[in-house]
Amino acid sequence: MRNISVLVKLILALIAIVAIIAPFTFLKPVYTPVKPPEPKVVEVVKPKPVEQPLHSVQLPDFGSIPDVKEKKRQFFAFIRPSIEDENARLRGLRAKLLEIQAQIMLEEELSDQDLLWLGDLAKQYRLAKNLTPFQQMDQLVARVDEIPTALVLVQAANESAWGTSRFARIGLNFFGIWCYRKGCGMVPRARNSGANHEVEAFKSVDAAVKRYLHNINTNNAYILFRSIRRQLREQDQALLPEILATGLVPYSERGADYVLELTDMLRHNRAYF
Repeated sequence: MRNISVLVKLILALIAIVAIIAPFTFLKPVYTPVKPPEPKVVEVVKPKPVEQPLHSVQLPDFGSIPDVKEKKRQFFAFIRPSIEDENARLRGLRAKLLEIQAQIMLEEELSDQDLLWLGDLAKQYRLAKNLTPFQQMDQLVARVDEIPTALVLVQAANESAWGTSRFARIGLNFFGIWCYRKGCGMVPRARNSGANHEVEAFKSVDAAVKRYLHNINTNNAYILFRSIRRQLREQDQALLPEILATGLVPYSERGADYVLELTDMLRHNRAYF
C-alpha cells in the first residue's frame, strides 16, 4: 500500500511538471535577425614605381657607405678619371690653337686644313660668325682651356650630394645641368607650373663631365670665370681653384654663398685631391 502511495505521488509530481512546461513547448522561437557586419573598405596602396636609370653604368651606391671619409674617397676616385681625361683633351686642343695663333701673329699663311679646323672649333665653341680672324682667335684662346680638377670635383660633390641625388643616380648628372628639349632628361619633381626645363641625362660619366666643362667654357654667364682664367694664364700663374671659384657666382641662385661653400669644400677636402 505504501508503494502505491509513493507511486501516486510520483505520477502527480510528473503531471504537475508537464502542466507547467507544456504551454511553453508550443511557443514558436523568436529569432532576432543579426545584421551582417559592414564590409571593410581596404584602401589598396599601389607601390610607387621604382625609377629606372637612364644609363647602363654601374654606379657605386654612395649612399650606403657609412664612413664619410670612405664615401668621399670613393666618389672622387669614381669621377676623377673622366675629369682628367677631358682636361687632357682640352690641353691638346689649346696647344694646337696657340701654335696657330703664333702663325697668325707672324702673319704666316694658314693651311686649308688649319682654317677648316679653326672653323669647326669656332662652331663648337659658339662664336659669332662675323668675327675677324684676330677676334675669333682671341675668343677661342679664352674658351678652349682646362678647369682645375679639384674645382670640378667639389662642384660635382656639391651639386650631386656626393653622388646620391636622384639626378646623379638616374641620369649621371653630377652638375645640375638643365636642358630644354622635351624628353632630354629628368623632370624635376618641384618644377614650377609652366616651366619646361629638365635636368639633362647622360649615358656616361665622360659625357656628363665633357658637357659640364663645355658649359663653363661657352656659356655667357661664365665670362668672368674665363676672364679670371685668362688673366692667370697671361701672368703665368697657376690656375688656382679658389680664385677661379669666384667666377662661378652665376652657377647657383645662392650666388656668393655658393662660392663660399665651394671654397670651404676645397679647403676641407684638400687631402683627397
